[in-house]
Amino acid sequence: MIVEQSLKQARLRFVTSTEDLSADRALLGRTSTAERVAGILRARISAGYFAPGERLTEDEITKALGVSRNTLREAFRLLTHERLLVHQLNQGMFVRKLDLVDVLDLYKVRKHVQCSVVRAVTGPPANLGALTEAVRLGERAIDERDWRGLGTANIQFHEALAAIADSPRIDELMRGVLAELRLVFHVMTDVRWFHEPYLRRNREILAALGDGDGLLAERLLHEYLDDAEQQLRDAYARAASSPTGELTGPGKPASQSTPD
Repeated sequence: MIVEQSLKQARLRFVTSTEDLSADRALLGRTSTAERVAGILRARISAGYFAPGERLTEDEITKALGVSRNTLREAFRLLTHERLLVHQLNQGMFVRKLDLVDVLDLYKVRKHVQCSVVRAVTGPPANLGALTEAVRLGERAIDERDWRGLGTANIQFHEALAAIADSPRIDELMRGVLAELRLVFHVMTDVRWFHEPYLRRNREILAALGDGDGLLAERLLHEYLDDAEQQLRDAYARAASSPTGELTGPGKPASQSTPD
């Protein structure tokens, strides 16, 4: 008798749980759409279409994408969780502006994750072609004096470095980290100053990986990240003493635009 009552109670709990779960069925389609909307906005933010500090207007975006406000707000929530957006009370949703603390934490993550990935290399990685292509795109961007394109090629190179691990979770983590870093690059007045010197270093890392020398690749990458972090430290220090607060290269006046 006691066993039968226990079984009935267990069945009741199961039915109640599945009924509660069924109530969430409607979320599946909306969440899927929200994730697609978040992906569109993420790509636009990474490409600089929405600049750091810019307010995202619900009316304009819902009309442009043909989605509901609820779907858009769910997409906003996802991107807020990814630290790409921030909600300001009574003002709305804005693209985040990163401060120096954010940047230093991002570089801490990059050193731990990316360096451990390349350290494990003992032979030419399976995605060597993707790494080579990212370097080629960087070279073409320099030839065309496309400094934003050079920054994009650099991001692609580092995404490919993470992909060596063949781990979807590491790929997802690094996509988020690198998307946040693009927020810094989009407010720089001179992206050429920051990105151009690193193309040569990408080639050096690529050569080490092609030789299957993970230890050398790790050393080169760690030095690379240390130098990039210091450049950004210096840029933020200059911005703090600048009346405009703009991130500039050494010796660059804040009013100077990106060079040809």
